[in-house]
Amino acid sequence: MTPPSYLKAYARRFSSGTEPRRDSKMDHIQRGPQLHRAFIALGSNVGDRVEMIEKACHELDRANIKVKRTSSLFETTPMYVLEQDTFINGVCEVETTLAPMELLDALQSIENALGRKKLIDKGPRSIDLDILLYDQEIFSHERLNVPHNLMLERDFVLRPLCQLIPHERPPQPAKSTQTYSEYLKALPPPEPTPYSTTPISPAFPSLHATDPTRNTHVMAILNLTPDSFSDGGTHSPADFTQLTETIRNFIASGATIIDIGGESTRPGSKPVGADEEIARVVPAIKHIRANIPEAANIAISIDTYRATVADAACAAGADIINDISAGMLDPDMLPTAARIGKSIILMHMRGTPQTMTKLAKYPNGVIPEVAAELHRRIAAAEEAGIRRWRIILDPGLGFAKNQPHDLEILRDLPRLRQVEGLECFPWLMGPSRKRFIGHITGVKTPKERVWGTGATVSASVAGGADIVRVHDVREMWQVAKVADAIYRV
Repeated sequence: MTPPSYLKAYARRFSSGTEPRRDSKMDHIQRGPQLHRAFIALGSNVGDRVEMIEKACHELDRANIKVKRTSSLFETTPMYVLEQDTFINGVCEVETTLAPMELLDALQSIENALGRKKLIDKGPRSIDLDILLYDQEIFSHERLNVPHNLMLERDFVLRPLCQLIPHERPPQPAKSTQTYSEYLKALPPPEPTPYSTTPISPAFPSLHATDPTRNTHVMAILNLTPDSFSDGGTHSPADFTQLTETIRNFIASGATIIDIGGESTRPGSKPVGADEEIARVVPAIKHIRANIPEAANIAISIDTYRATVADAACAAGADIINDISAGMLDPDMLPTAARIGKSIILMHMRGTPQTMTKLAKYPNGVIPEVAAELHRRIAAAEEAGIRRWRIILDPGLGFAKNQPHDLEILRDLPRLRQVEGLECFPWLMGPSRKRFIGHITGVKTPKERVWGTGATVSASVAGGADIVRVHDVREMWQVAKVADAIYRV
């Protein structure tokens, strides 16, 4: 890959022999073909902060500084210079062949290319890229110190760093043998507590999964299918008059997200082709975006496991990809989601809609096994280039799970959310009209399972869900509203 033009200047500088001098003891980390692991702090408090950080990560990749993993993003109050806007902060792990000073110059070139102007030290900045760690090396230069001099006193650095390497220790010699997570715990609690942020779209408020006062979003289900388990054939993709009325009713009833699907994924359902699925969902999305002004601030998610459908739907105006397979049913899904930069819901499932009921076996417990399998899907998403702050998780009620499993997830959702590595993700829960509700209540007709669904929605909110996916929007909005008043304080 040819390096971007803004890297050529420092490349010429180093090839001409003007590289800053290093102590001879540092010869072993001169630039060479070997790969080095570094951690870079990301920060912005000017303009579209998330967009700026995502542009910086993109430029890192273009410069062959491969972004391997990212932390969540956190909304933080400024330190040192207090009279400025709040920051978005995070950390990324990168892989590079650059030596420390070369890496510094590359980061500063990216900052300049993205329009950073430094007016005062520690003051407002559109983008800030700081080297925190470089392998396990200790490096000192008048322009750069590694590890970063102030990293162990900064919550906004340690908090995201601890998502990536909580149990590692600073390079030796150090004054302490504490791990990074132990350093974080020893800091005074920041006020206010930083909360994670998951962007959806410029018109839609970010999700703040660690904010205990957050409101639950109601996601309305719009199945443009003839065979979905509880509402198949109700909504026609060809009837725009009915579609408009349905969307307006959803919004008036309290929905903030509309989940549009063009293929049934009920147990035993038969798949349709990608062309048919696109023909069902894309005209509806375009119609909503072009002709229903009330939906301007409503997020649209596309319920699909096919990359081509997700791509077409997002081009038409969808904001979120909702993949029941978390990228397992289409190898192109995760790279596609990374390329188009939309947030993605990764749901836990095993097998396919045709085989999943035979795979509902969890000998080590449903919570540990679901957590472990979601961890693997998160890792696959990150390997494909999806940033951690773009991921929403779904434990997959009813998918490769039987009634006891579904109830255990509803009962122990707080435990699942607090599994190490899953703590800062938003969670979606989709209990609406599910079969286990019918088994418990004896209500055989899915459309009549409103009361049972209400109990599961309340339990989902109590357990920490950020989004509840429902058919009966008006009723479940009321349930979520009251549950928020009880539990979100």
